[in-house]
Amino acid sequence: MAKKSTQLRSIIKLRSAAGTGYTYVTRKNRRNTPNRLVLRKFDPIARRHVEFKETR
Repeated sequence: MAKKSTQLRSIIKLRSAAGTGYTYVTRKNRRNTPNRLVLRKFDPIARRHVEFKETR
């Protein structure tokens, strides 16, 4: 039986706020977190932890 595809979890890109252009790709449950996601992650180009903001 095929797995039912649901659009509840969407794939999003997290772009670095440092302006380096580095991105992370992750999934987000739109029902639990309807706002744009902001995470603090490591940017290897800037070589430090910076905020990554969701882009659509």
